[in-house]
Amino acid sequence: MDRWEPAYLRLLHSGELERRVAEAYARLEACDLCARECGVNRRAGAEGAGCRTGERAVVSSYGPHFGEEEPLVGTGGSGTIFFSWCNLRCQYCQNYEISQMGLGREVEPEDLARMMLSLQHQGCHNINFVSPSHVVPQILAGLLIAAKAGLRLPLVYNTGGYDSLKTLALLDGVIDIYMPDMKYADAEVARRYSKISNYPAVNQAAVKEMHRQVGDLVMDERGVAYRGLLVRHLVLPEGLAGTAEIVRFLRDEVSPYTYLNVMDQYRPCYRAHELPPLNRRITPQEYAEAVRLALEAGLRLDERRPRLVWLRR
Repeated sequence: MDRWEPAYLRLLHSGELERRVAEAYARLEACDLCARECGVNRRAGAEGAGCRTGERAVVSSYGPHFGEEEPLVGTGGSGTIFFSWCNLRCQYCQNYEISQMGLGREVEPEDLARMMLSLQHQGCHNINFVSPSHVVPQILAGLLIAAKAGLRLPLVYNTGGYDSLKTLALLDGVIDIYMPDMKYADAEVARRYSKISNYPAVNQAAVKEMHRQVGDLVMDERGVAYRGLLVRHLVLPEGLAGTAEIVRFLRDEVSPYTYLNVMDQYRPCYRAHELPPLNRRITPQEYAEAVRLALEAGLRLDERRPRLVWLRR
């Protein structure tokens, strides 16, 4: 561990990180950063069709977060930067004021760099970019400034999982920890509740690429993660999230050691009250069924924190 350093430093020293910043900003001119590929010129003032974001990133808040997964939190917390807007339109989003209403302020790359360095100074274990899919150029530009100024923390890409393979290629060797959602296994369910047509195919391809880049989750002697894949799966009422299909996919097509958080905190928010069965919390039986499916697929519960599971052979 004494010799470990974040992946992006190698790209910084070679000049590759600066080249990727330029490539990412060029792609804003006919934006294909997320899987929507809406094609608008965000550098000319247009807003993305899904993300409703122009050339500047919008940040809602930043600071140490102690409610994330245990391998990210440690003792110093996960250094989260919450980006406003989102490339999904989840009708039950618990952070809808940020993701759907755009609560926040526009920032420059220099502002993002100052946030990253501040979080490092506060003792956070990582920099955790929340909802980053639509602002990758801005993140890369901020990272370039921060890394030159002494940033040395692992980077977490905390995403809804609707990510473009072309954009993930820009992040290869930059991101240390990928933390995608796997929200749905059924395309029609995704269309109905997140207003996106091809979520499962895009999501599964993205998760496979993320694992190819960083591998299984690796933790230090303190139990703090510094590289790898950590997947989130929120259990929805009446099995709408497709838990059985998702855990089988992870086992068979990603890795039998994938670290998975099966989450039980669904509650009706935003427009969910208009969309039964999303107008109620999940029952203990529904969560227990999701856990049973995970176990049948070869998953093992972490007894220290029962919601966390990982795959085993």
